[in-house]
Amino acid sequence: MMESFPKELREYTDITAITQLVLRERESRDSGRWDTMRECFWPDSLVRVSWFRGSGPDFVTGSIDMAKRGVLAKHRLAPILVWLADDRAVSSLGAIIDLPVKLKGVEATLSSHARFIYRAERRNGKWGLFGFDAIYMHDELTPALPGQTIRIEPDEVKEFRPSYRLLSYYLKSSGYTIDSRLPGDDRLDLVDALNRELFSWAGLNVPR
Repeated sequence: MMESFPKELREYTDITAITQLVLRERESRDSGRWDTMRECFWPDSLVRVSWFRGSGPDFVTGSIDMAKRGVLAKHRLAPILVWLADDRAVSSLGAIIDLPVKLKGVEATLSSHARFIYRAERRNGKWGLFGFDAIYMHDELTPALPGQTIRIEPDEVKEFRPSYRLLSYYLKSSGYTIDSRLPGDDRLDLVDALNRELFSWAGLNVPR
């Protein structure tokens, strides 16, 4: 039926479906709607973020465990841009990951600025997520009460990358193993390699 619609209308419908899929995955993550979040991913999908590398369904399981540990991340999302190629698509959006933390006895919000890149694939007429990657930019720590300070010595964070240094510091202190090989503003070579990988998968040229 859709084949009889103008090409522009079909593309608009697909882009809307992909945009809603990405938003549904993130909103479900923040709200603890785990079954809905799991339904967003194909079983053979791949997620690569600071604390996790594995399939989408396993990422949901890990997110459940993270919530049980009291690591309750929320996400501020920018508008989503979609590059469509028939049954595959790449989408990108800016994001801020907000974590309520307690460091050295002081309550604060740890905010990690990143760009999320999703891969979506249509199978049997349904769009699902095939990949989720993050490009890290920088992070910041804001005490909950004005006037309080949190002093972190340079030696405490020297092992971590500048683009996600404080996030890595906190997550490691919470028992997570951190992947230090992820793309970020301090490793543009890795950003270029990721873009080539993802857009090649979709049969698209990397945007210039």
